[in-house]
Amino acid sequence: MTHPNRALEDQDEPALLRDQFRQLLRYRALLATGVAIGLLGGGYLALSGEDTYTATGEVQVRSATADPFATGAAADKGINIGSERQTAVSDTVGTLAAGTLLKAGDDVTARSLLTGLQVTNPPNTLTLRFAYTGATPEQARARAEALAQAYLAHRRARTEESIENMSDGYRAQLDPLEEKRDLLEEQTGLNAADDVSSARANIIVAISELTRKISELKALDTTPGYLNRKPVAPTSPTGPGLPLLLGLGGVVGLALGLLLSWVRLVFDPAVRSTRELVHSLGAPLLGTLPRERGAAGALLAIGRGGSRLAEEYRAVAFRLAYDPAFAGSRRLLVTAPRDDNATAAAAAANLAAAFAEMGRDVLLVEADLRTPSLARRLGSAAHEVRPPRWAAGEGDGSWPTGARSNVDVPGSGAFALVAGAPAENVPRALTSPSVGRIVAEADRPGAVVIVLAPPVLSYADAVALVDRVAGVMIVCDPREVHRSDLERIREIIGASGGSVLGALLHPSRGRLRRGERTPKSARLRASGPGDGRPAPAPGAPAPTGDPTETLGLRTVTVPAARR
Repeated sequence: MTHPNRALEDQDEPALLRDQFRQLLRYRALLATGVAIGLLGGGYLALSGEDTYTATGEVQVRSATADPFATGAAADKGINIGSERQTAVSDTVGTLAAGTLLKAGDDVTARSLLTGLQVTNPPNTLTLRFAYTGATPEQARARAEALAQAYLAHRRARTEESIENMSDGYRAQLDPLEEKRDLLEEQTGLNAADDVSSARANIIVAISELTRKISELKALDTTPGYLNRKPVAPTSPTGPGLPLLLGLGGVVGLALGLLLSWVRLVFDPAVRSTRELVHSLGAPLLGTLPRERGAAGALLAIGRGGSRLAEEYRAVAFRLAYDPAFAGSRRLLVTAPRDDNATAAAAAANLAAAFAEMGRDVLLVEADLRTPSLARRLGSAAHEVRPPRWAAGEGDGSWPTGARSNVDVPGSGAFALVAGAPAENVPRALTSPSVGRIVAEADRPGAVVIVLAPPVLSYADAVALVDRVAGVMIVCDPREVHRSDLERIREIIGASGGSVLGALLHPSRGRLRRGERTPKSARLRASGPGDGRPAPAPGAPAPTGDPTETLGLRTVTVPAARR
């Protein structure tokens, strides 16, 4: 048969990620705080910021050319669009645009004007996109258009200046040639030699070439570009609106909440996952008790139909029954780490009932002699019986040789109970020979002895019993127990000669009380005056009509006036 206690897969990456994510979700308050901060920040940015408007214009850049319709290589291929973009955001263009706007009544400096300008170049195009962000739609439109026109004017002036400089250079070469030509013409009239005529002809050719170049420069089309899309006044503000800012704030807030949860998780001394519990305790996880709100006062879940809690107790008993460490001795010590031992008592009683269902002869020993409560909580389900002959002959009627009880489990049989009783010397009572003889009853075929001990870290009672009951089950709330507590429990039990068989997890008792508050108040309203049923006697539990009424005894607080 496959061993029921499976080891956790340390190399299961998806399981590790899911486990870590579940750990972060434990801190819902921090997550909610982060989301709230993000939403408040997004709302503040949306409501406190001033509206801005963006107008966009597009300019197509071109080079000066003599024939714009000529085929072949285009002159525009020589344009460095990156340099043109830098020129568009230069101080020179800003100064020209500021002068134009000043004439229209918009007094703004070039540096302030350029702060709202953004020039971009769409890929694989010779187009510059002028986007200006202003306080009003008209301001954005006017300034975007002024900047685009200033760029075109600056580029035209730069092209015309280049043409004028080249023309002046050609004229500087042309003037000496014309003087030499005139001199040679005078010599030609006096029957000059052939070499004079040849020199004159060469000069005339040079003059013609320079004149042609000057004419070509003057014929160039100096149009710097075209304003393909004229800026228009925007009709709505730019930037993210309130819904988008709230959404972004929520996302950022969630990320902040996850970060806070992660920091809290790193410094949290509590057990963060099942893996950490198994690693700290050095024992497998036997089960996790579900939350069940329908049985507020009943201790025994075994015997109650449709109970998921009973199913889990049966599963834990089955795992223990086929655990070699438990099957060899059939002794089990049930305890909690610290503080309240009520859940450990419920676990011990239900495990005893589950083993009784499996046909075992079960003896439940309540070794909590400081605050015994098991018999009171079982109530009418426990019936007192005569103790064994050896107990009647050896003992003086004190614990554990006093009276025994049989606890009836509806439809599941019964188990024996040695209820706890206050003792003057608890350590001596726990280490008495009578306790050893009671625990030795597990040596009988088919017998199981379950011992309920006080919290192991609060008292040394559990340690005193480990040498007799070597197998220990820890019942704890993973949200309250610390990793250091589990490591200390493992060391204490190991040093005492015992071993931890496993851990049984239960939900927080505070959560259960909150969940049970509504059903309890509903029952009180239903049993109020006028419902036709007799009022219960003082100090007695109110009947609810539950068929499992005999399985538990409710705790009734008697008013001070009746005490």
